[in-house]
Amino acid sequence: MKNLKTILYGLVVVLSVGCKSTAQKSADYNEQFRPQFHFTPEANWMNDPNGLVYHDGEYHLFYQYYPDDTVWGPMHWGHAISKDLMNWQHLPIALYPDDLGYIFSGSAVVDVDNTSGLGNKANPPMIAIFTYHDPVGEKKGAVNYQTQGIAFSLDKGRTWKKYKNNPVIANPGIRDFRDPKVMWDDKSKSWLMVLVAGDHAEFYGSKNLISWNKLSEFGKNVGAHGGVWECPDLFRLQVEGADEYKYVLLISINPGAPNGGSGTQYFVGDFDGTSFTTSQTESKWIDLGTDNYAGVTFNGLEKKRIFIGWMSNWLYATKVPTSPWRSAMTLPREITLAKEGTNFYLKNNPIADFNRHLSNENKYKHNGKTYVGDFSQTQIRFTLKEATKDVSVAFKNGEGEIVIIGINSEKKILFIDRRNSGKKDFSDEFAKEVHTYPLTSLSANADFRIILDKSSVEVFVDGGKYVMTDQLFPNKPYTIMEIDTELVNDLKIQSVKRTM
Repeated sequence: MKNLKTILYGLVVVLSVGCKSTAQKSADYNEQFRPQFHFTPEANWMNDPNGLVYHDGEYHLFYQYYPDDTVWGPMHWGHAISKDLMNWQHLPIALYPDDLGYIFSGSAVVDVDNTSGLGNKANPPMIAIFTYHDPVGEKKGAVNYQTQGIAFSLDKGRTWKKYKNNPVIANPGIRDFRDPKVMWDDKSKSWLMVLVAGDHAEFYGSKNLISWNKLSEFGKNVGAHGGVWECPDLFRLQVEGADEYKYVLLISINPGAPNGGSGTQYFVGDFDGTSFTTSQTESKWIDLGTDNYAGVTFNGLEKKRIFIGWMSNWLYATKVPTSPWRSAMTLPREITLAKEGTNFYLKNNPIADFNRHLSNENKYKHNGKTYVGDFSQTQIRFTLKEATKDVSVAFKNGEGEIVIIGINSEKKILFIDRRNSGKKDFSDEFAKEVHTYPLTSLSANADFRIILDKSSVEVFVDGGKYVMTDQLFPNKPYTIMEIDTELVNDLKIQSVKRTM
């Protein structure tokens, strides 16, 4: 069996290397549904963002990647870099499968003090921490087929070498033991890892990124448990307008999200260097559209938390009608922490650099409530005149397709209705029902921000307190917007420039 396993993995690596030139070939980015200012791979399959790290003026985005097809396959780490999180440069594949398994999700850090000994103080290593997924062991029915490994780079992430004694954390006998997120803990002067283990999170500590000790567990009886826990992240934030700090733990879950399929919940609490605790009893979600999953934040940023999510849902991710690529990332968003009474909640909004790509040129004709133009790359902003009134924004095209975004004041919900938004026959789940977000409270003059790209809409309401992200696949661009201007103030429509 060992020889068979080696042969199988050798075949995976050969095929991956053989298709490298195809995966890296230039795309024209004019294909139907191709996002124009959201990150997409040049070609083939992409899912979770991995290894988000800022170093020496560059943002690194690694991601789950299969370079042979537009559906999920043996996982690699794709790689891109950016100076501003909007304009991306594709780089060669960073990590390939080997005889320990596929390269599943994880994180990256810069080992500034060379605690690992894999570089030196003058040239500290960038360390990738990832899950090895052994498909042979999985097929045989084993439960310990996922382990944690590391790789290092001494040239700012351009080339990588796997650690010779991988795995650095063996599997203790748990299915779905994966997705390590690592960060530096100033209090203990050591590395901290959070990973998921089926229905809960586990914390590990290390002085050198190589030898790890289990510290604690969290979550078996807290939060949503409709599916497997995935892609954790832990970070500390200051509460807006207060001299108070809390820890935030992100946990993605599939299935089990309120609007179906995949979603990302969060917990606000405390971390003492060993254990995470929270008094939170209800489930909270970073985004209640159906297409923001597996999102994590960048390491290496001292004063802010920047988040990127995978803009899809496992209910239909492999079936969406795109080619030669499949999947996009959400806009990069800054996450902040707010407090209302005793309730903590996250806000997320597009990063400030997004505004540099907005055009003030007025391209939209209007007659009363109807605006005409190409809305396929557009931002719409306004404020509500009254928080107790219904409001809706409808985008239409000449094919009779329509997507409606709005507030139902009686039901106290924010909603996106994409049931007739365009192509939907690729999946019975895609346009099954209206997606909703319960409104616990709404400011008197709450602001709306709607951002449309070729195949997506992202909605930010009340300063980013309520956020929804959905994919859309209109057969023709939306060219009509209808909005009751008697219900809104300060309406502004701006086109968004192409960045990809």
